[in-house]
Order: sequence, then structure tokens, then C-alpha cells
Amino acid sequence: MSILRLKAEDAEDLQVIAAYLQDAVVLVKDIAYLPGTRRLAMVANRFCWEDELGPVPAVRTHKRARTGLHFDNVEKVRSRNIEQDRQEGVLNLLTIAFEEGATPSGSVVLTFSGDGEIRIDVEALEAHLADMGSSWETTNVPSHDQTTHPES
Repeated sequence: MSILRLKAEDAEDLQVIAAYLQDAVVLVKDIAYLPGTRRLAMVANRFCWEDELGPVPAVRTHKRARTGLHFDNVEKVRSRNIEQDRQEGVLNLLTIAFEEGATPSGSVVLTFSGDGEIRIDVEALEAHLADMGSSWETTNVPSHDQTTHPES
């Protein structure tokens, strides 16, 4: 696996970053808003979904990578259903979306399992993602409840 580095300047770019970060595991203490630099930064252990593509080998290994993500031009940050006093609390990132405001401003919304959310109001969308070293093997593969609803 190569070291991943991505930049997002619009909603379409951010969808790519969101795909790479789906099911990333984040500790509450690893998220920081730095108002002096107008930046929100976080470090996560992302599941390497890109390694899951292609034919299934006889023995499949799964990987995670330590990854940094930051958003610049931050004007305001709000959170919902995240216990900030539990610094060792574990969050599972489900997705990241951009809600446009008056161009180029808007809100980046990080959605976590358990109905947690961080909303980042930005003057202009600018996000940077970078792996922080080599990946490591894991036996844990993210899974999602695939509940189907029969038609009536």
C-alpha cells in the first residue's frame, strides 16, 4: 500500500476523502479545533478499503492506516451526541458531507455511529488528508447492518 495524500476543494473532492475514511476509528482526544489558525484537525485509524478491491486471494489480510485530516478556513465548530469529557471515547466515522452555503462557504458534516455529529462551518472548503506512515494488519473488518424491509 502506498501512502495516501488527498486534497479537497469542493463537495465532489470531499466525497473521495469520505470514501477513504468510511469506518475510520477516532478517539475524542484526537480531534482538535484550533481557532487561532482557523483549523480543525484530527487523527484517525482508517480502514484501507482500497486493499479490499479486486479478486479475493486465498488468504486475505485487512489493513488500517494512521491518517491525519484537517480542514482550513474554519469559522465555527459544533458537535452533537459526542461526549467531549470522555477523551478516550471511541468514535466510528460513517461519512463526511459538504452542505453548500453562499459560495464558497458552507458546512462540512462529519457523521459518526450512535448519531454523533461534528459540523464545521467554513469560509471556503479546503481539506487535506495524509497517511502518517505504514499500514498494519487487522482482523477486524467493519460491517454494517444490512436490514432489508420486505415490501407490503
